[in-house]
Amino acid sequence: MPAEALGRRVSCEGERGTVRYVGAVPPTAGPWLGVEWDNSERGKHDGSHEGVKYFTCRHPTGGSFVRPQKASFGVDFMSAVRDLYQFNVQEVFGQQTTIASKTVEVSGFTKNRADSLAVVSLRQREVSSPGPGDQIRTFMPDVRSLDLCGNLLSSWGDVAEITENMEHLGELLLSHNRLSLTSDPRCLSHAFSSLTVLSLASCQLTWMQLLQCAPMWPRLEELYVAENDITELSRPLDVLQDLRVLDLSSNPLVQDSVLSLAYLPRLENLNLSRTELSVLQFNDVPPGGKTGMFIALKVLILNHNNIAQWSAVNELEKLQSLVELSCRHNNQLTNDLTPQTANQLIIAKLPQLAVLNKSRVLPEDRRGAELDYIKTFGEEWLASGGNRDPAENRPSAAFTSTHPRYLPLIQKYGAPEEGELKKQMPFALKNQLISVTIVCPEEAGRLPTVKKLPDSMTVQKVKGLLSRMLKVPGAAITLTYTGPKMNGSEVDLDNDLKPLQFYSIEDGDSLLVRRA
Repeated sequence: MPAEALGRRVSCEGERGTVRYVGAVPPTAGPWLGVEWDNSERGKHDGSHEGVKYFTCRHPTGGSFVRPQKASFGVDFMSAVRDLYQFNVQEVFGQQTTIASKTVEVSGFTKNRADSLAVVSLRQREVSSPGPGDQIRTFMPDVRSLDLCGNLLSSWGDVAEITENMEHLGELLLSHNRLSLTSDPRCLSHAFSSLTVLSLASCQLTWMQLLQCAPMWPRLEELYVAENDITELSRPLDVLQDLRVLDLSSNPLVQDSVLSLAYLPRLENLNLSRTELSVLQFNDVPPGGKTGMFIALKVLILNHNNIAQWSAVNELEKLQSLVELSCRHNNQLTNDLTPQTANQLIIAKLPQLAVLNKSRVLPEDRRGAELDYIKTFGEEWLASGGNRDPAENRPSAAFTSTHPRYLPLIQKYGAPEEGELKKQMPFALKNQLISVTIVCPEEAGRLPTVKKLPDSMTVQKVKGLLSRMLKVPGAAITLTYTGPKMNGSEVDLDNDLKPLQFYSIEDGDSLLVRRA
């Protein structure tokens, strides 16, 4: 057991923890370690034994006592490197050898491949201390990326003693560690002078602690801090100003505090998944305007949140640089919609969007979504004071606030005609069934058949249905459609992966089935 065991990190039977107490636990004899475990299920109590409080834990069952001989205090960095990569340090540093009891110099020795390593991974290797710094510097001079996730390092000072010997280090992964803060973080900045990417997921850090540490990382561009103790954010002042990527996922954020990040001048990618977020509101501009907040933000990830109102999506249009959005699993927003309909609404509301839920928004996707949006909300527009005559077009403020994109869209495509308007109904599946007539022009003896199909059904699945119904191979079928408003013209259903709604097929239209 080390002389200074208190505060050190240990492992025991595959679990990691921090030593909070060293000493006797009567009535038993001999020393014990009081350990607060990272995994609270490994513990048994809160640091108390028979009514005596020996140490405190964050969780009521996060602590237990173990004998020192059962706990591992880990190994130094260079020992872990040697064990993992099978390097012989003496082949690098031992420039002398003994021959016939005489010491002689060995010239022209060859280093192991360690000196060419650019990426080093020591994940879960029980690294607890730096080891000889001169060995790190000589043995591994070209390391660009270092993975120390899930180890037994106990302080930022220990980390700095390793990294100060890697002058080219640009990426450092430290997730699943528990690192005590230093009183003067800026004095360690030399050890991270080239660092641009840092991962600190699941390190029990608060936002205030991160800001206290931030002076250590003067050139940081990417920070990943998922699954920490971050709740209320505050504005970074004189730190993190070069940050381009910030991952705050799986932290229970105070919603209004998210705007504290709004003036990070270079922030391009923000992950707010699983943060219990319901809205981002930019009150500095009215609907349709462009906010002065998050001016560089291009990518926003909002998966698995509590977004329930489409007004929250309207707010995202105010972000002047946003081109990519992920908004999956916001069930309160989309539970009455098919995925295709939900995506269409988002695309129509966000004109700059180029990627939605990791899929590119193609020009035909956008056109279909925007035309459908015009038709779907056309009756509401007219009822609010909208008019096909531009001179008389005065929709209410309530309508334009709810649908800030509607007027720009009718300027782009023209106002919907009476026959194009869709009756507003709840977005339930039963209301998205369309009645179509199946016609086989090449088979005069086959009578037309009326079928009700979901408008979310893909062309490929329609062909499968018709293949079974008509007893012909699906690959041998070509489809077009026509309708009462189309004056006899036909539109090819030429993309098997698109749903019927993409082609704006409506009740009463006809599907024309021919052999390829």
